[in-house]
Amino acid sequence: MAAARIGRLSHGKVARLGLTRSRGEALAAAGGCGGVPAVRSLTSPFLPARAMAGLTATRCGLPKESVAENGASPRGKVLTIDTMNPTVKMVEYAVRGPIVQRAVELEKELFEGRKKPFQEVIKANIGDAHAMGQQPITFFRQVLALCSYPELLNDSTFPEDTKSRARRILQSCGGNSMGSYSASQGIDSVRQDVARYVQQRDGGVYCDPDNIYLTTGASDGIVTMLKLLVCGEGAARTGVMISIPQYPLYSAALAELGAVQINYYLNEEACWSMDISELQRALNEARGHCNPRALCVINPGNPTGQVQNRKCIEDVIRFAAKERLFLMADEVYQDNVYADGCQFHSFKKVLFEMGPEYSNTVELASFHSTSKCYMGECGFRGGYMEIINMDDEVKAQLTKLVSVRLCPPVPGQALMDLVVNPPRPGEPSYDKFMKERTATLSALADKAKLTEEVLNTVPGISCNPVQGAMYSFPRISIPEKAVNEAAGKGQQPDMFYCMRLLEETGICLVPGSGFGQKDGTYHFRMTILPPTDKLKILLSKVKEFHQRFTKQYS
Repeated sequence: MAAARIGRLSHGKVARLGLTRSRGEALAAAGGCGGVPAVRSLTSPFLPARAMAGLTATRCGLPKESVAENGASPRGKVLTIDTMNPTVKMVEYAVRGPIVQRAVELEKELFEGRKKPFQEVIKANIGDAHAMGQQPITFFRQVLALCSYPELLNDSTFPEDTKSRARRILQSCGGNSMGSYSASQGIDSVRQDVARYVQQRDGGVYCDPDNIYLTTGASDGIVTMLKLLVCGEGAARTGVMISIPQYPLYSAALAELGAVQINYYLNEEACWSMDISELQRALNEARGHCNPRALCVINPGNPTGQVQNRKCIEDVIRFAAKERLFLMADEVYQDNVYADGCQFHSFKKVLFEMGPEYSNTVELASFHSTSKCYMGECGFRGGYMEIINMDDEVKAQLTKLVSVRLCPPVPGQALMDLVVNPPRPGEPSYDKFMKERTATLSALADKAKLTEEVLNTVPGISCNPVQGAMYSFPRISIPEKAVNEAAGKGQQPDMFYCMRLLEETGICLVPGSGFGQKDGTYHFRMTILPPTDKLKILLSKVKEFHQRFTKQYS
């Protein structure tokens, strides 16, 4: 039967099976996959025919019913969608979801010459600064180049301060090479530099290097802490409070760990501020079905771009102390503050300034990264976390847990060291470093203001001030007719909106439903990272699309 089937295949079908016509005919003549000559001549002369005779029909490119002539069922996969870890299937990550996958397809179609109503895809879906055109800081790249290729230390074109930094980093690496493993907690000299940076940032509040853990970006530290926190079964299962809208890392990690996600809503009408009464509501409701143990705060906010004021942070610390919650402070945008009157306050600094009642008791983990701020070095995966008031036995378990992954990437650790130990006044690289740093942050501040202003001119779109971070999260009105059409397609209304936007304009945004939002409201997240000229084009296209979309469905 197998031979007859292949004999009837057209040349195109044979080609799609990965066979030339002559090879397909040879296979048919040999009696199909079970024929010894076919196996030896068409696959590998070095594999025994007996070992190949049991290949499934799918691997031979044949219909399944042509195999197992003795009537036995072919062997199924050990790992299937039904037998895989069920918590993984619960994981969703909107930032790289269906919209982005379609954007990649559109880019390929444009490259192949297919006609579209646009000439390029503009990806404003993710905070990938360098991919959006932000230039790297020269000092960072020079030192990393020297560390990667130490022969360059003899090159007179590199400033002396870059060479001294590189030598110090290399001397801290095994064999004077960034290619060696480091200690699991991170290179000791880098952790000392991080501790000095944190202490200076926080006005002299002491920072113990032993409480610093270098991480593979901030995400690694966040997931590691959640692993320590999650335990229990049923109503005793750990619950973790996260803001809505939220960064999907949190919901994804909680789903994978089988923890209970406790949503608390930011106040959109008050520029996405935190509200203690809302925290209390969420906590009280959750206590009926889980054991709330942690409270996560993102400040400055992602995706909402707010900067929490000091009073808010104090209130959150008091709430955590009263309710015995472990605090997790995601502070990766701490240099990205743009709005007048706004200032970044670290949770640790505020905690210690509130006095021993809180500073000696409230458990806190805070996180920072090389990926955001003015650095934008996402690909190096550098970061750190600082732990405060952690039980000594738990800390030993944390150190054991991070040792399983051996160490964070050493180039990322080196970059983190440069972020916390940049050029100092009087050093050769200082002026250029400050010029580049200031220019980057200034441009982001201008683009934050531009985004807010343009979006607020569009009827049906309202955008809060982008006080910090790298994103706006405007509310959009979607006509009922469009809501119904989206429902018919099995899509959330803002997913339907963003997909239409992508197909008609080439602009890739992320629907608000991927971050969470109050029922009946719709949003999208867009980054402010594109160059100003491209950002203006993007905002103009969004404005035109929204007006066209609204008119079509009204």
